[in-house]
Amino acid sequence: MSTLPEAKLDVLLAHHAALEAQLMAQVGAEDYVRITRELSELNPLVEAVKSYRQVRDELGEMDELLEDPATEPEMRAMAEAERDALDAHRDELIQQIRIALLPKDAMDERNVMLEIRAGTGGDEASLFAGDLFRMYEKFAALQGWSVEVISASEGTVGGFKEIIAEVKGRGAFAKLKFESGVHRVQRVPDTETQGRIHTSAATVAVLPEVQEVDVDIKPDDLKIDTMRAQGAGGQHVNKTESAIRITHLPTGIVVMMQDSRSQHKNRASAMNILRSRIYDAEQQRLDAARSAERKAKVGSGDRSERIRTYNFPQGRVTDHRINLTLYKLPQVIAGEALGELIDALTTEHQAAQLAEQGNAA
Repeated sequence: MSTLPEAKLDVLLAHHAALEAQLMAQVGAEDYVRITRELSELNPLVEAVKSYRQVRDELGEMDELLEDPATEPEMRAMAEAERDALDAHRDELIQQIRIALLPKDAMDERNVMLEIRAGTGGDEASLFAGDLFRMYEKFAALQGWSVEVISASEGTVGGFKEIIAEVKGRGAFAKLKFESGVHRVQRVPDTETQGRIHTSAATVAVLPEVQEVDVDIKPDDLKIDTMRAQGAGGQHVNKTESAIRITHLPTGIVVMMQDSRSQHKNRASAMNILRSRIYDAEQQRLDAARSAERKAKVGSGDRSERIRTYNFPQGRVTDHRINLTLYKLPQVIAGEALGELIDALTTEHQAAQLAEQGNAA
């Protein structure tokens, strides 16, 4: 018996047909882009639904054949073998459709604010933060996304004490949202003469790019200070108060931005980051309330949680949330095999959602 919501599937197919009909009529350029995008998103699900219903009908015919006492033994044997294959295919399609019907995160298609900060480990932590940034940069390039550095504070021997970048690309947040947390590295630093393995860490925060309509920030809730930029910059540093510090009084969140010579650009960048952090803080609050009722490690959003260890001497990467170890550290750091970890995390998250649906049913 089907575990799928057949009435919902009927509505989905009718909506898909209506969109195709609209596309056949004359529509404006804006509507054309919107409709074709929605169709491209729906097409895989619609094909799966049509295949599922075809297989279901074929199984019905097979059952009739097997229940008919007049069916010859040879034909019966062939029908039973074919029925087993159809059964397995139907189960695969049901799972595929159930996953496709899971509620989507409203932010999944958004760009990302990626923040990486060196943690414990001094210079080695800064170097590791640099390695992580380059890993995400290479992974983004493989996805066809762009990465723009908004703010960076370099380490004394390389890497970054802190780096904030915007990752622009469709579905960036959906792919990267499980990367938030503490990343730990175990390796022998170049400066280590005794060959001892050092452990250091960096914190990654993946925040969806938030629009003004997503977060209500009242002007009275902001304290805005302007000041002279610190660090490199020559005469410009001494003459221009281009640096901006914005404090959101209700939450205490502070964003400092000084990378641009334009106060206007620094203020715009700071507000973008502030919106994302306020939104993220509220989501973490909600997640904390939910996780009090259920233990869901993947996607918990806990920034203090150690999520992954990169062990260079053993060439392995271990994600502690799903107990997955890959002996592909060079490929992961190069961004090439990072997708394997991300796909496994996504699958685990989907399995948890399906289990929740089953418990609620």
